[in-house]
Amino acid sequence: MTQETTTLTGQSPPPVRDWPALDLDGPEFDPVLAELMREGPLTRVRLPHGEGWAWLATRYDDVKAITNDPRFGRAEVTRRQVTRLAPHFKPRPGSLAFADQPDHNRLRRAVAGAFTVGATKRLRPRAQEILDGLVDGVLAEGPPADLVERVLEPFPIAVVSEVMGVPAADRERVHSWTRQIISTSGGAEAAERAKQGLYGWITETVRARAGSADGDVYSMLGAAVGRGEVGETEAVGLAGPLQIGGEAVTHNVGQMLYLLLTRPELMARMRERPEARGTALDELLRWISHRTSVGLARIALEDVEVHGVRIAAGDPVYVSYLAANRDPDVFPDPDRIDLDRDPNPHLAYGNGHHFCTGAVLARMQTELLVDTLLERLPGLRLAVPADQVAWRRKTMIRGPRTLPCAW
Repeated sequence: MTQETTTLTGQSPPPVRDWPALDLDGPEFDPVLAELMREGPLTRVRLPHGEGWAWLATRYDDVKAITNDPRFGRAEVTRRQVTRLAPHFKPRPGSLAFADQPDHNRLRRAVAGAFTVGATKRLRPRAQEILDGLVDGVLAEGPPADLVERVLEPFPIAVVSEVMGVPAADRERVHSWTRQIISTSGGAEAAERAKQGLYGWITETVRARAGSADGDVYSMLGAAVGRGEVGETEAVGLAGPLQIGGEAVTHNVGQMLYLLLTRPELMARMRERPEARGTALDELLRWISHRTSVGLARIALEDVEVHGVRIAAGDPVYVSYLAANRDPDVFPDPDRIDLDRDPNPHLAYGNGHHFCTGAVLARMQTELLVDTLLERLPGLRLAVPADQVAWRRKTMIRGPRTLPCAW
């Protein structure tokens, strides 16, 4: 499909910029995205896979406007080979990520009760118990320890299994599939086999809970299918990303800890003022580059004007939450980490009806991880020089692959 465009003022459109998937060592901001921000507010990009080009919005106000505008939809993306970061594109029916209204609310309603503030508050003591058990093991064996392998990866996987309602007898198997799916090793074939195993298990579990009145996600989905509110295929497609969803917590907290361990002034501030850690965590969430390039596209469902540019019906559009979180009009001195920044209306969990379903759960886990590790490991430090910390490669979610620590 040929894409043509003109600005409303008759000027030439911005050139199409190739945006490679950079493997960055450390929390450095993507230099290509930084250039695109300077060239903005709207640029055009070509990502490593898919076809054609897409608009990219980087300003905070534009990102919020586009993600709240029903004239930009996700469902149409599933029928197109839009330029994208991922080499493989197999969206499943029921995926919240590609649902437009009113389907999005219908699907989200089926599981919303498991991710409320109240549900998360009730889960917190159990989550703390899980985390304490992991840290007990680290302390018992002594330093050094890879905190990614020993704590940051297993903790979110275990907590998500509590929320989802994975039976104890199945957890080892489900956790193995989840680890393989999110791993950077093993290749596409191993990840695909793990997905087939996981989604087959999810299908059986949802069917088995058709008459359940329990409060876990699989019971909620089984009951919703039984009432005819969602289809079985939709329920399975909805559940999969939720089951795998601890990945962001693992790598976001990995980046946070790396920053604290390599910038003594940040660590000192966190230890000296534990009562103000909430504000500090918001700033770290704003600052870290949690993903490579951009996430999922939207399609303009009609002609839309943004900054004097006509985005034509059918044009794909990306927004960058990472760029929005560095907008100097909203965040003064945006490249500086200011742990006392207030207000801090960051978009780390997204915006609009695609705001992260598990945001409250993710925030709770982030708080527990940071508080528990700082309090129980008062001498926490890197066990290797900072430049020897290995970072994830060829991945959509950025973070340290290992975090060898001593205390």
